[in-house]
Amino acid sequence: MAATADPLQRGFPAPDFTLPGTDGRVWSLAELRGPKGLLVMFICNHCPYVQAVADRMVRDARELQAIGVNAVAISSNDATAYPEDSFDGMQPFAARYAFGFPYLHDETQAVAKAYGAVCTPDFFGFNASLQLQYRGQLDASRKQAAPAAVRRDLYEAMVQIAATGIGPDTQHPSIGCSIKWKDAA
Repeated sequence: MAATADPLQRGFPAPDFTLPGTDGRVWSLAELRGPKGLLVMFICNHCPYVQAVADRMVRDARELQAIGVNAVAISSNDATAYPEDSFDGMQPFAARYAFGFPYLHDETQAVAKAYGAVCTPDFFGFNASLQLQYRGQLDASRKQAAPAAVRRDLYEAMVQIAATGIGPDTQHPSIGCSIKWKDAA
């Protein structure tokens, strides 16, 4: 288990990237940004923390898109050590949960490193200028989904960011499986 223990680096600019998606397209940061912001989610297929909130991620992304905030999911895990997280495994995972956002493969892990991602799920909420304003949990779920009425931390933060450009002062770290890094060559 890992947590996003680093303090929020408010204003950190979203690192640029171009990555292949499960939809057969290659996506760039510029294509993904929404008029009011962008939610970047580092996830993977096998993580029980991701599986516990996948339906909620889809719901929140759909509701955020309606207010001008786009979303993207990125898988950066070492697929050699964790074959269930391979690019071939990503497509059925996205279909199973009916992702309404691109699911991209970061095979080299360069994007995860550039963002400073440490766990799955790891959520980065950017404003319209692609400046970081939120880095925290989706909600209080862990390996099991929290009760339905739980506070929607990520959603509420992104609504605030869409309206004001600034994220909340109080943010709770995301907790999940550590990103599975490749061995250094």
